[in-house]
This record gives sequence, structure tokens and C-alpha cells, in this order.
Amino acid sequence: MTENWIEPFLEAMFAEQDASENTLKSYSADLVAFKAYLGTLNIRFSSATRADVESFLVSLETKGLAESTRARRLSAIRQLYRFAFEEGWRQDNPAAQIRGPRKKRHLPKTLSEDEVDRLLVAATQTGRTEHDRLRNSCLMQVLYATGMRVSELVSLPTAAVRGNPDMLLIRGKGDKERMVPLSPPAKMAIAAWLRAWDAEQELARKNGKEPSRFLFPSGSKLGHLTRIRFYTLVKEIAVIAAVSPDTVTPHTLRHAFATHLLAGGADLRVIQMLLGHADVATTEIYTHVLDERLKELVMTHHPLAEK
Repeated sequence: MTENWIEPFLEAMFAEQDASENTLKSYSADLVAFKAYLGTLNIRFSSATRADVESFLVSLETKGLAESTRARRLSAIRQLYRFAFEEGWRQDNPAAQIRGPRKKRHLPKTLSEDEVDRLLVAATQTGRTEHDRLRNSCLMQVLYATGMRVSELVSLPTAAVRGNPDMLLIRGKGDKERMVPLSPPAKMAIAAWLRAWDAEQELARKNGKEPSRFLFPSGSKLGHLTRIRFYTLVKEIAVIAAVSPDTVTPHTLRHAFATHLLAGGADLRVIQMLLGHADVATTEIYTHVLDERLKELVMTHHPLAEK
């Protein structure tokens, strides 16, 4: 009797998890490949063991399949057997305890301090009006000073910067709040932008419009500058700064904030708190900066380095 596990499993994924068409196609291909492999061993889904799943993964590695592909195939197999257990087709999950290939953690793209300085200067020159240039300068100064996520930046309420604060209260992922210090240049940029913001909102009041509660208002449905608009704005600033636009995004400025802090001697736990990472493991991607600094120290000061 031929087992038909794949089709009902995919139907359940679609109905219960709202899986996308691409996800379903990928999982279908992964499970068909696994079924074909088991077929060469005269084994069915119902009788496959942990050793069979592991040997399948080894065969994929031998063929040179990427780690990401192997990890996805293991995930598909694991979920298939979880579904089979729930349906009463199996009493165990042979893939449950198998550890997949560890995905390589790529170093985040970042910018040098000189490149950031040029971007900050270029922001003061980007925009058709003085109003736009003040806003753009404020956006860039605050982003580099705080390392906040772009969604946190564009939706920043004006109330958060009233009173010339030394610390900025940011509401991040999961509605969690954190405090980050503001640099003197960022405070100056905020003060200059607030004067223009107040004048603009006063004019709006006189015209019978409700004033915005956002520091960077716009006519979008959200009521504030959108992430996409800020993304394109950063590219425009990069062109004026003579920095390759391909290397500059709002996220690379967040990475630059963390990288430059760590290179300057900041503690990794402090950077974790400032970035709003729930787990320090997420922040540890920046330890390549420490590795470079330690290497430089050894090569500079170790008595055998010259030899």
C-alpha cells in the first residue's frame, strides 16, 4: 500500500498555518526528495528511523547542497512527522532530536567613521527646502546617535524629545521600552528641527488641521514618514556624500552605531541594551570588531610580532 502523507500534511499547513504558496512548494519538493531517498532503501515514512533521516541529510551534504537547503529539508521532515504523530500514524518523531546544520552568521555590513561623518554632513545639504534639510539632518543624527530601528525612528512621537532630554525613551519590539543617550550633535539637530516643526504645526492649526503627534510627520496613512521613503532618502544622502548607495541603508547605520561603540571600548551587554536585543547572542555578531582589535593589540605590542 502506498503511503499518502505529503498531500494531507500540506493541506493542513495551508489550512491551519496559512502557509504561503512558495512555502508549500518548497516543503513539497523537500518531502518528495526524502520519500524518493527512502524508496531506494525500500523504507516508507511509517518505518523510517532517526538513522534513516540522518543518512538522508548526509547524502544531501555529499551532493553539495547549501546549509540553508539542508536545514529547510530537515524542518519539513520534522514537521511531517509531528503531523503524523498528531494524526496517530506514528508514535514518535524520528527527526525530533536531530540537530540541523548551523547556519553561517554573516557579518553585518557597516560603514567607517569617515563615511558616517560624510553622510551626516550630506544630510544637511539634502532637500529642496531648509525645512527638509533640517528634518533630514535630524533623522540621520538621531539614527546614528541611538542605533534605533528604522520603524522606531520614523514613528518617534514629538513628546519624546520635548524638554531637551539627555536620554531618549524608545518603544521597541514587543512594546518594550528602553532608554538611549543622545549625543550633543543629535540634541542640536533635534532642537533645530523642533523649531521648524512647531512653526509648521502652528500653521496647520491656523488652517484648521489637527497637529501631528509624530516628530517626522507625513501625508501617509500612518501619519509619519514611511520606512520606504526614509530608505530612498538615505540613498539620496549617500550620493551627495560620495558614499556608494549600495552600501548604505538605515540598517547599516544601526550596525555602524554598534560597531563604532564596540571598537571604542563599549561593553557588549550595554550595546545589547541600547539596540534593544532580547538576547545577547544576537549582539554577539559584532564581536568581529573585538577580534580585530585584539589582533591589532597583539601585533603591535607582542615582542615576537616584529619577528
